[in-house]
Amino acid sequence: MAQEPGAEPLVRRSEETSRGSTELSDLATLKALAQPRRQRMLQHLTVHGPATSATLARALGLNTGATSYHLRELARYGFVEEVDRPAEAGGHGRERWWRAVPGDRRFPPRSRQSAEMRLVMDELNHHAYAADLELFEQMQVQRQLRTRGVDGEVGEADPWVDAFPYSRGSIRLTLPELRAFFEEYIALLNRYKRPEADTPPGARTVLTRFLAFPAPDAATGTVPDAAPENRPAPHDRPGSEPS
Repeated sequence: MAQEPGAEPLVRRSEETSRGSTELSDLATLKALAQPRRQRMLQHLTVHGPATSATLARALGLNTGATSYHLRELARYGFVEEVDRPAEAGGHGRERWWRAVPGDRRFPPRSRQSAEMRLVMDELNHHAYAADLELFEQMQVQRQLRTRGVDGEVGEADPWVDAFPYSRGSIRLTLPELRAFFEEYIALLNRYKRPEADTPPGARTVLTRFLAFPAPDAATGTVPDAAPENRPAPHDRPGSEPS
């Protein structure tokens, strides 16, 4: 986590769990993460890799000065960090390059959230879900264009057009079982985590999203407030290495 000299971590080390995850229970940290522009910037850094504030500003239609400010705030709370200029970038510019800091960051369960924290979490989730759906739809359109030739004929095959696994299902679980199920999912992601140096040619960043919720009660039609105790923060991937 990027820190000013002599400053105490904004996410306290005591909040780290035995699994190596960090619980984001500090309200200021959550507010910093919930800012919509910062969410967009984090998504861009996660999908496209390191970038400068100018690159982000052009890609997202933002003001360069504002982008620099948001990057500094994200760095202050440990969500991004400065990196060396990528070799493939070329040139000898003095721009500051930033990357999203990977990690297994969790939110406290709703039962432990204050009223103000719940408002912040609701806003954060609203923007995160909308951004995920928008990006997924964009990729679906790109897939259609890549496989469609002239006059609607099927174009040249792209092996990544099949890279959209999708599953819908239902299982009957107790709340402890649901929490265990979630941890097994995180463990599965960690199995496929590896350093950039060990990533084979042809590999691409694959975005994964886990969503589970209780079905409406058959008698009342209401949905109980019972979600997994800990959820990964948007744009964060479990473990310490980027995938």
